[in-house]
Amino acid sequence: MKPSIRIFAVLFLAAFAAACAGTGPANPEHTLRKRIGNAYGAPDFYRVDALRYTFNAQIGARTVQRTWIWEPKTDRVVLRSSDGGADYERKRAAASDELRSVDARFINDNYWFLFPLHVFWDTEASLKDTGLAELPIGPGRGRRVLVSYPAGKRYKAGDIYEIFLDTDFRIVEWIYRKNGAVEPTRVTTWELDKALGPLTVSLMHRSKHGEFRLWFTDVGVKLVGDNHWTEPE
Repeated sequence: MKPSIRIFAVLFLAAFAAACAGTGPANPEHTLRKRIGNAYGAPDFYRVDALRYTFNAQIGARTVQRTWIWEPKTDRVVLRSSDGGADYERKRAAASDELRSVDARFINDNYWFLFPLHVFWDTEASLKDTGLAELPIGPGRGRRVLVSYPAGKRYKAGDIYEIFLDTDFRIVEWIYRKNGAVEPTRVTTWELDKALGPLTVSLMHRSKHGEFRLWFTDVGVKLVGDNHWTEPE
């Protein structure tokens, strides 16, 4: 056998064996999604029976406050707010305009609370690593990743997030572009990271000049087989 043919045969057999064994080159998007999810405890989310958090937002002189309990295994949601409350299973949210409105607020607040886990879960969203970039608020640089949702998604249709990661794949700042708008909808920090059972959550977000602030209080997690709430550490 000629040397060139022999080399080709070896390479072909190696590639064939790798394909059969599922050991081919890693998908960069899958790897990035996994690293972000791992940084926030996504592999252990199966241990979570319920999450509790109060969403607080200050937008200029206006303030918003909503308390949620979410049971992810049944997708049951409980809302308590000054505007009233609700208790429903999300699969029934389409049953009325009122529940659809509540569910839209739940999605908004839940993405603020658990966005890195949604990056891990929402495989229909595309991820693109664009390399190191200046932080939008700064100072410093971070790994800039574009998270883009397809136009047909029910709640996040066309939304784009520019997230800036540290070396541990934790978000330090982000730019949110609703429906892919050219002008940013929100540019905020991601700070005050806390351990919440097996998860990590960021409890504070602020704009550059402080005209917008969003934070979480009364935060707790109830794990499978445990009847008490564990608070952030």
